[in-house]
Amino acid sequence: MDQEKVIVIDFGGQYNQLVARRVRECNVYCEIYSYKIDLAQIKAMNPKGIILTGGPNSCYEADSPTYEKGLFELGIPVLGLCYGAQLMMHVLGGKVITPEVGEYGKTEVTLDTSSAIFKGLPENEICWMSHFDRISETAPGFKVMAHTADCPIAAAENAEKKLYAVQFHPEVLHTEHGTEMLHNFVRNVCGCAGTWRMDSFVEESIEQIREKVGDGKVLLALSGGVDSSVAAGLLSRAIGKQLTCVFVDHGLLRKNEGDEVEAVFGEKGAFDLNFIRVNAQERYYSKLAGVTEPERKRKIIGEEFIRVFEEEAKKIGAVDFLAQGTIYPDVVESGLGGESAVIKSHHNVGGLPDYVDFKEIIEPLRNLFKDEVRKVGLELGIPEKLVFRQPFPGPGLGIRIIGEVTAEKVHIVQEADAIYREEIANAGLDRSIGQYFAALTNMRSVGVMGDERTYDYAVALRAVNTVDFMTAEAAEIPFEVLQKVMSRIINEVKGVNRVFYDLTSKPPGTIEFE
Repeated sequence: MDQEKVIVIDFGGQYNQLVARRVRECNVYCEIYSYKIDLAQIKAMNPKGIILTGGPNSCYEADSPTYEKGLFELGIPVLGLCYGAQLMMHVLGGKVITPEVGEYGKTEVTLDTSSAIFKGLPENEICWMSHFDRISETAPGFKVMAHTADCPIAAAENAEKKLYAVQFHPEVLHTEHGTEMLHNFVRNVCGCAGTWRMDSFVEESIEQIREKVGDGKVLLALSGGVDSSVAAGLLSRAIGKQLTCVFVDHGLLRKNEGDEVEAVFGEKGAFDLNFIRVNAQERYYSKLAGVTEPERKRKIIGEEFIRVFEEEAKKIGAVDFLAQGTIYPDVVESGLGGESAVIKSHHNVGGLPDYVDFKEIIEPLRNLFKDEVRKVGLELGIPEKLVFRQPFPGPGLGIRIIGEVTAEKVHIVQEADAIYREEIANAGLDRSIGQYFAALTNMRSVGVMGDERTYDYAVALRAVNTVDFMTAEAAEIPFEVLQKVMSRIINEVKGVNRVFYDLTSKPPGTIEFE
């Protein structure tokens, strides 16, 4: 990651990951840091540009996140978004107030297209506003470059110092030409060449892995999902038989998935690696018995992963490195990549136990978003069927079963999920929906089947469309498809008498249930 980069300084905004993702769409590498990062560390990184995110606070309050004035005196272009824009004005001598009326949602903004960041855009633009405070006076040297009916300073700039402040959110899809605005900033204002591409990432990563591993042995946590599969492909290309993939069948996989994973990566598969399958279903069910709290379930599953890997490592001799398919959203959502609140622990990030019996952990995909991981998979020649298979969380069905996990509940959700995925594919929707799956609620209710009273579980169907898995909207599945899925689940899966469809977007929900 030694090439040119733009850094995002996070002030607690809900769209911080999306900002970084949009910058990468401009073929510019981008990382997220907390506002607590030291100015000297920023200088040492020598970024080509800096973007300040939104946030929930009022910048003029004493205990609100802030940054020293020196950030704007580095000679590095800075773009402030929403709270970041207000903070820039506040620190540099402008004024921010709380007006009687805020702005939320799609808003028409009039742009001064002489601004470098609005170059080539229409003068009237629909943008996404989400603010209560607003800038009432620009800082000295700044010029107003956009306004709305209720916000006289929707954007301002000091072009000489390459400082830009916009009140709206160009990173969200609701802002019609937001990607072009960010492109103008990172490519034109910051002067980035746009060299961040997956083909170069693959070659550079292979060299880095070879240099780090040397003649050592690597143990990979292989779940069979997209992330760990691509990690396996990358490591296999780099070090071949020095890699041993341990596939833990924890009894929380989708229907028939254990056998499918073995067929792809096992002895008869096309990968140059060592493959070990560990059947640990009863071990996991025992550990999870009576546990209902989601974070506790994640922690248990994460710790058992590591314990199994340690045991397998001892069987095969000295193992120097543990490899994992961690990706960037895992890092950010676990509270390790910025200032946003911890949303959930991931088994391969925030869920690791304190002691791990390996020299070092290798995470070759740690800096990639999901769609970038898929591109890497294709670059490596991994079959499309595997690269584009439905995302599956590390804790598996453990977090798609609300409440206690039992063998009976696992069977129910496996069967319901298999029916759902089959009917989605039959309807030709499997490549047009970002992610879809069935989950088992902990709700039981009265029903009538065959003129008899039932008291069974409710299954929830989830389907979302998303670009980056940081934000998502519920997919609009044709009603007749949902009806067919409902009918099949209730008739074919014992223990279910109701089927729900989850319409919740992310935020406020998450894609997974726990």
